Amino acid sequence: MADTTLDTDVVIAGAGPTGLMLACELRLAGVDVVVAERLAQRSGESRAGGIHSRTLEVLDQRGILDRFLDEGELQPVGHFSGLYLDFDESESRHPYPLMILQSAIERLLEEWAVELGVRVRRSCEVSGIRQDETGVAVELATEQGPATLRARYLVGCDGGRSTVRKLAGIDFPGTEATMTALIGDVELPDLPEDYVWVRRTAVGDYSAIAFEPGWHRVITSEFDRVDGRDEPVTFERLRESLVRVAGTDFGMRNPRWVSRFNDAARQAAQYRRGRVLLAGDAAHIHFPAGGQGLNMGVQDAVNLGWKLASVVGGRAPEALLDSYHTERHPVAERVLHNTRAQSALVRPGPQTDALREVFSALMVFDDVNQYLRHLLTALDIRYPIDGDHPLVGRRVPDADLKSSDGESYVFALLHDARPVLLDLCGSPEVAAVVAEGWADRVEVVEARSEDERWPVPAIGEIPAPAALLIRPDGHVAWAAACDRRPDTAALRTALTTWFGPAARK
Repeated sequence: MADTTLDTDVVIAGAGPTGLMLACELRLAGVDVVVAERLAQRSGESRAGGIHSRTLEVLDQRGILDRFLDEGELQPVGHFSGLYLDFDESESRHPYPLMILQSAIERLLEEWAVELGVRVRRSCEVSGIRQDETGVAVELATEQGPATLRARYLVGCDGGRSTVRKLAGIDFPGTEATMTALIGDVELPDLPEDYVWVRRTAVGDYSAIAFEPGWHRVITSEFDRVDGRDEPVTFERLRESLVRVAGTDFGMRNPRWVSRFNDAARQAAQYRRGRVLLAGDAAHIHFPAGGQGLNMGVQDAVNLGWKLASVVGGRAPEALLDSYHTERHPVAERVLHNTRAQSALVRPGPQTDALREVFSALMVFDDVNQYLRHLLTALDIRYPIDGDHPLVGRRVPDADLKSSDGESYVFALLHDARPVLLDLCGSPEVAAVVAEGWADRVEVVEARSEDERWPVPAIGEIPAPAALLIRPDGHVAWAAACDRRPDTAALRTALTTWFGPAARK
């Protein structure tokens, strides 16, 4: 590694939703990115089938939400282990899940990535890494033979069996699988018209979800068998499993694809080792209850992207990257915990039946429903950021705004993935602090809130703030209340912590 010539700033292993979202975040900040994907083309598999509120908000923050809304269908209900949840329209501009296939999500993200100038190299798999104090050499296996890319950083977004994680020597502790589920997109000509989307039996459970006309997503779960990791998955095995669980195959035919998952739950002991970082399934795997995995991966990418871009661009110290683990590791830990609970709630047997009955009765209480809803949507996430204001650490509410440029909303200020100081009360002292040394990194916006009170998930309504420092990921780094003088010293600290020291004049 004597040669210090860089081929790119960042190499991302994996062109799934997490890797593509991260690549787009980096390109918005001007970082050169190469995505190395081992597959020659998108597989067409769509294990995930939905986007929750917080991820819809993230897409809105970047100005690309309509692309996804045009191809999906909003659903006014969700579930916790098959038990229905209600959603609260006051908590988000996008309160309902969007049903959309993962294959469509990947296609739309890749189209955006290409527009932004991301280079996606297919049939290209990471086979080795060598780090030093200035960068990382990424060895690649390609159709043309071995190759090496040198970059400042490597991010593994290469799935639950992540090669990058293994090469970096990062432990992946957790719990082993206790069941097996098979999944595939098939035709089901004999499915009854009044079919309820999930059924539990004495053997396990099964579901058939119509994502597209004529096609159903079939999932069977059997709790008395655990397949080996390398055991082949075939259409015939899916058919046999459906017969065992449902008593019939409903005329199953013409599979597009079949796959398998289980309830193994593991999490990387550290999300960063030197110049290697992990995101998405490479950092955490779990039972896919409630459709949280893809959403968490995209949110990992949005948390990491602006931080990595700031470090690569020399605007912030490398220590900023440590906050990625500090903030996102507990989020995945919570998801692993709730998916283990959901896995337990679907096991067949009279004890679980009784537990589900009790649990279902509790879910009619608003507080219980809200708690479970927040587990799935991640709207209540609060990162450990210093500050007394209730918004600090939380995602900023998408309030309606009015300024000299006309009417807008908060998320529209984040389309360029830049930090924003939003002054809502005409406080010249806060803008003056930014002008002292952060004007090249932080955009100052003066506006007025259309609402005197803002709804905040898990808290309720609070008075509209006087000013906010909003990170590119939409989380609040500093806030001032209207009934007191802004703490400009705390603002300087927040600016330095998240966006680097003041520029020299």
